Amino acid sequence: MKLMNATVFFILVPTFTPALDPLSTSVFMGGAAVAWQLLSPHSWLKCSLLECCNMKDTLNLSVMKMDLDRKVFGQHLAIQIVLRALSANMHFKRPRKPLVMSFHGWTGTGKTFVSSIIAENLYQLNIPRRRFVHHFSTVLHFPHLSHVHLYKEQLQNWIRGNVSACPRSLFIFSEMDQMPHGLIDSITPFLGYHEEIDGVYYGKAIFIFLNNAGGDKVTEIALDYWRRQKRREDIPVKKLQYLLSEEIFRNRDSGFFHSQLIQKNLIDYFIPFLPLEYKHLKECVRQELHVQGHPEDEDLIAEIALAMTDYPSEERLYSSKGCKTVASRVSLS
Repeated sequence: MKLMNATVFFILVPTFTPALDPLSTSVFMGGAAVAWQLLSPHSWLKCSLLECCNMKDTLNLSVMKMDLDRKVFGQHLAIQIVLRALSANMHFKRPRKPLVMSFHGWTGTGKTFVSSIIAENLYQLNIPRRRFVHHFSTVLHFPHLSHVHLYKEQLQNWIRGNVSACPRSLFIFSEMDQMPHGLIDSITPFLGYHEEIDGVYYGKAIFIFLNNAGGDKVTEIALDYWRRQKRREDIPVKKLQYLLSEEIFRNRDSGFFHSQLIQKNLIDYFIPFLPLEYKHLKECVRQELHVQGHPEDEDLIAEIALAMTDYPSEERLYSSKGCKTVASRVSLS
């Protein structure tokens, strides 16, 4: 229908411009073509200049892998699972359910950073479509325990409305460890195996939960492997994901305490973010020096990284804050 309308439009245009000279006619036709592109709901030109929902998946997993490998340090497990999850989801033109991932690890290990890289790569032309990336901060958006009932209704309406506007919407929930109990269960209907709910299809939506809860369990396992002189690369992913799901289900501070999302197996991937070692901190410092326009100074890099490795107190193997304070330390150096 759209093609037919366009054809009729350009057939009729010359009949409207009989008195124009050839140059004016060319200019008019060019302007008409641009106008038609801008008026079409999902034209390439409109989506280049303005924000529009990208109905066709254009995510380049190879480019995303390069971004993750180049910018994220010490998180081989997380990168591996994220790429596998996105690949599986994008394989289907009409996925049976939304993709739901839950990131777990200490602060500063890269959870927010990885979610932002996903957002940057998800929409066409590598231009972040901010209208279709929705970030919920528990502290900012759900601050009052007494308003949970209202938050549930608002959250449902927000998700329903935005997925209606763009099926490939991305929803990121941060500070899940501070989420009021039961609030996140309000979105349970949207995450299941449904063809449609009230005429809205949710299968192409992506949900990411960022959670500090479970970070101690991840660190405990990583430290155990190190003490037994085993490589962190050999930590079994499936076992770690299972332990994470059990941990946050029982943890009152996880946001998923006795959650239906876990009981009904609606979270597809529990993704561990490992604690960062001295070598990873050095890479963070090196990258921050570059960002702030400073030359690489190996002595300074080593000094800052060494000062940040503080856990456990005996071995001082990991940074309890990850790379969170690297930028300020570099600024002060």
